[in-house]
Parts: sequence; structure tokens; C-alpha cells
Amino acid sequence: MTRFGQVAFFSHTDVENIEAVNNQTVCTLNTDTGDIVVHLLMRAFVFKNTLMRDHFNDSYIESDFYPKAIFKGKIIDFDPTQSDIQIRMIKGQFTLRNQTAPLTFKVKIGSANESFILSGITEVFIENYNIKIPKLLSPNIAKSIQVSFDFECIAQKG
Repeated sequence: MTRFGQVAFFSHTDVENIEAVNNQTVCTLNTDTGDIVVHLLMRAFVFKNTLMRDHFNDSYIESDFYPKAIFKGKIIDFDPTQSDIQIRMIKGQFTLRNQTAPLTFKVKIGSANESFILSGITEVFIENYNIKIPKLLSPNIAKSIQVSFDFECIAQKG
């Protein structure tokens, strides 16, 4: 597991780009089953622009009501004994704002010194999570958000 995984998101439109990074992501990987669970505190995302952070937390995600997002999934054909880099698929469910939608994406898995390094990129569609974008601001926010992640899951003893 790790308590300091990184999840970042990027939204591109012709009007503006929005990006943020969260370095306080908790990720748990069960190497016996390939099950993976990721917990994101929404207020832990850091933006370059304070106004973007405020809009994200107050208007779109409503972080006071929905303080975290959770991904629960399974790495398909994960082999914890393999020392080479593995490219696998993760299938699971992502819950944001109490809305859950399926999510499938590729993950790159490396191993070193009793830890597994997982990284990848996926796309999240805002319509799946009941995020309301005012018409006036809709040109500023992409319909899909690119989400990238990096986790170093260190083996836990006992």
C-alpha cells in the first residue's frame, strides 16, 4: 500500500487548461488477487490557480458534501512474481459525488525491492458523475478529463 500516491488530472479546451495534482492518495493492492482500491481526498488536489481550486471544490465537486472519491477494481492477469514490466488492464468502478460508473484502463506495473510501481492514464467523463456545468462556463471545461496516476505500493508485513 501507499499513502502518498499521486493522481493528477488535466482538462483541455480552446478557452483554458485546468490541471491539478493530489499527492495524498491512498492505494491498496492485494497481490494475491489483483484487487486494487484507491481513495482520493478531493480537497488534497493542488491547483496553480486558487480560483480554479475554489470552483473545483465548491461548485463542481462539492467537496464538503462529497469529500472523497474511490476506485475499486481488479488488475486482470496480474502476476506478482514477474520481474519484468507488465502492461495489464484494470477493470473497476469509480465513485465520485456518490455516482458510480465503470472504468477500464491500462496500467504499467514494475517491481523493485518488495514494492510494485503502478502508473497509467485514463479518461473520466464528467456526465457520469452528475457534475453540473453552467452554460456560460461550459466552453471552459472539457467533457472528459484525463486522469494520470503513479503509485508505489510497498509490501506490508503482518
